[in-house]
Amino acid sequence: MEKYNYGVIGLGVMGRNLLYNIADNGFSTAGFDLDEEKVIELRNGVTEGTKVIGSVSLEEFVIGLDIPRKIILMVPAGKPVDAVLESITPFLSPKDVVIDAGNSYFKDTERRIADLASKNLHFMGMGVSGGEQGARRGPSIMPGGDLEAFNLIKPMLELISAKVNGEACTAYMGKGSAGNYVKMVHNGIEYAIMQLISEAYDLLRKGAGLNNDQLYEVFKNWNEGEMNSFLIEITRDIFQQKDDLTDGFLVDQILDKAGAKGTGKWTSEQAMEIGVSIPTIDVAVTSRIISAYKEERIKASQLYAKEEISTPENVELFIQEVGDALYLATLISYAQGLALLVKASEEYQFEIPLKDVVKIWRGGCIIRSVLLEKFYLAYSKDENLSNILLDQEISEIVKTKISSLRKTASFAASNGIPSLGIQAALGYFEAYTTESLPVNLLQAQRDYFGAHTYQRTDREGVFHTSWQNLNK
Repeated sequence: MEKYNYGVIGLGVMGRNLLYNIADNGFSTAGFDLDEEKVIELRNGVTEGTKVIGSVSLEEFVIGLDIPRKIILMVPAGKPVDAVLESITPFLSPKDVVIDAGNSYFKDTERRIADLASKNLHFMGMGVSGGEQGARRGPSIMPGGDLEAFNLIKPMLELISAKVNGEACTAYMGKGSAGNYVKMVHNGIEYAIMQLISEAYDLLRKGAGLNNDQLYEVFKNWNEGEMNSFLIEITRDIFQQKDDLTDGFLVDQILDKAGAKGTGKWTSEQAMEIGVSIPTIDVAVTSRIISAYKEERIKASQLYAKEEISTPENVELFIQEVGDALYLATLISYAQGLALLVKASEEYQFEIPLKDVVKIWRGGCIIRSVLLEKFYLAYSKDENLSNILLDQEISEIVKTKISSLRKTASFAASNGIPSLGIQAALGYFEAYTTESLPVNLLQAQRDYFGAHTYQRTDREGVFHTSWQNLNK
């Protein structure tokens, strides 16, 4: 039987396009799906001259792969992954490699690594970002886990990934489930940036009264400058999309209830668990949740009618300030996510290389941005940087934007325009850059009612005071 270099299980949009990408780069590739229509669709889209086969027989699929087998799973996270592993394990041989390229929870990956290792099999978690087109033409790929297994697939990953300045947007992300963890944080940052862009849009249309054509021009200008990024680019394009059911623009007909698939929530939960502050990501998750209360929001808006929004005196200046605020709030969102990776790397012994993380995020992925070039330079100078805000060059950028972030947050608050992301980014920055916080009073309160103790500024040690004696 003719053998194939790689196998892909799960021939949905992402799986099919990733398989085509692998085949286009010179590797013979087999695909498997229980749905025969998806197998037929795979065969119909094969690039001429490439070697691709599709199958609905799992045994036939596995037997037809080179030894050691290299199988990529593109199935939904959770129970479907475990179901596939249970089905294919009996057909595998020692040293075969199974790669989960879905958005699996990192603790599930740790469990699967241990389970397959007991059977002398390799299991890897690998984040893939870039959507349908990224999978087909070049995504950002975040593999982690067993180095032996990684080295087997490294040549293929470097060929199929996106390229920036000739460099592949893939690298080893660290031990264990580091690949899934990095992708989870990537998605958390994605939540935050999308929320911030939406708030900037709201400020421009409600505050400055811009229509969709004008919004297109603003985002077009932003994308041609220092804010160049995938999310700004697609936002620009959204404002041009006409609705085929009405005479207006599609964006105006879309209901303001956001969906979510869980990775943002996981990021927030993880940050809470290991003690990292990521408020902009947290409120991005919260904002999607509150958007679901559409009927209640309608009632509340009628109960708490807001005053008319005051138009800025200088609209052009306002647009510039909103842009600067968005830029800085985005930078702060990255800072929070990267700080989480620093702590998680210590907590779970991942050994995540931050320089490589921002390097491979520069292309292919949803949060790609020219801003990441600045982060790459910062981590190239200091790979142990605990927070990107502590870099001297980054601080100079921040100093030029902070006034705009404060003004934009103030305008939103004064006019009753929701801006949870912008406010959270500003609050994080103000707290992180303040030497003396009022938490001394909070500690006194905790010690007063619960004897939780406190530390002092003038001497070492842990102290407790019998505060109630003051009332005697």
